[in-house]
Amino acid sequence: MKKILITGTAGFIGFHLAERLVKQFPDDQIVGLDNINDYYDVSLKFARLNESGIYKEAIDYNIYVQSQKYPNYRFIKLNLEDREKIRALFDSEKFSIVIHLAAQAGVRYSLKNPHAYIDSNITGFLNILEGCRHNPPEHLIFASSSSVYGANKKMPFSVHDHTDHPLSLYGATKKSNELMAHAYSNLFHIPCTGLRFFTVYGPWGRPDMAMYLFAKLIIERKPIKIYNSGKMQRDFTYIDDVIEGTSRLINKPPLKNDHWDPYNPDPASSFCRFKIFNIGNNSPVEVSHILELIERYLGQKAEKDLLPIQPGDVPATMADVDDLWDYVNFKPSTSIEVGVENFINWFKKYHSI
Repeated sequence: MKKILITGTAGFIGFHLAERLVKQFPDDQIVGLDNINDYYDVSLKFARLNESGIYKEAIDYNIYVQSQKYPNYRFIKLNLEDREKIRALFDSEKFSIVIHLAAQAGVRYSLKNPHAYIDSNITGFLNILEGCRHNPPEHLIFASSSSVYGANKKMPFSVHDHTDHPLSLYGATKKSNELMAHAYSNLFHIPCTGLRFFTVYGPWGRPDMAMYLFAKLIIERKPIKIYNSGKMQRDFTYIDDVIEGTSRLINKPPLKNDHWDPYNPDPASSFCRFKIFNIGNNSPVEVSHILELIERYLGQKAEKDLLPIQPGDVPATMADVDDLWDYVNFKPSTSIEVGVENFINWFKKYHSI
């Protein structure tokens, strides 16, 4: 029996991964962790937990809650920055696998509240790494982001390219996470895999993301702010593809790259047990087309407010997923039409439309 920690299970990706793993590994123990902060509507976070059998009235800080739906799933509310409580959690549970998805998300919000990103994404991740240092897991998987590519315009974005020019504090913290994980892999022999997610969307998605925002504003008959006249291209990646790619990597911790050349260093691998993968759809779509699909599936037109590109935004993203395919024989493939329709169907049901 293994114990698997998933941080961020009240969040979008973490919720879906917990739902997948409790079924995929019924003989293993899954522990979910989240602080349920109010960056966006907490009612959605509690609804996700409720879907997993974790009921709001049972949740309290640093108290385990047993899922009423899955016998192999427990949840604990904790802040990543709470050094002593995180250390005690690792000391008591001795996790076999750690999947760290919790973070302060959002590019534009980092312009308003930068300290939240340092507290959660830097200090919080350090506490996770320290927990792994003193209680070594078989594998640490952590969420990075396509935002690390920053000013890089070479397309598609490859894990073998350097990522030294972030355009936002959020992107800088995710790049920092990769560097921190590499250092701990080297110093304390922790097998580490970083996953650069590309614009994840789907049912139970985040309300601060474009797709959810667009649908909500259309229903409310309010104008939608369209940056860069809708010409921004994003490698929208359906949630099921992200979960499939992540789950396939769990039992495949990275090996040392015996051919790693310090005179021509490969950023995607290392002389220690460290590896980076992109998880993206490898098929960028203009935001204007996303809006057209949402209008189609909602059966309602949007009112548009065209604006210039915002500070910290990048014009386009596209993932090179060759390494993921070579390693686990998988790459995302859900079409944008199917994915948006699934999201809108969930959105209507969740909002009783």
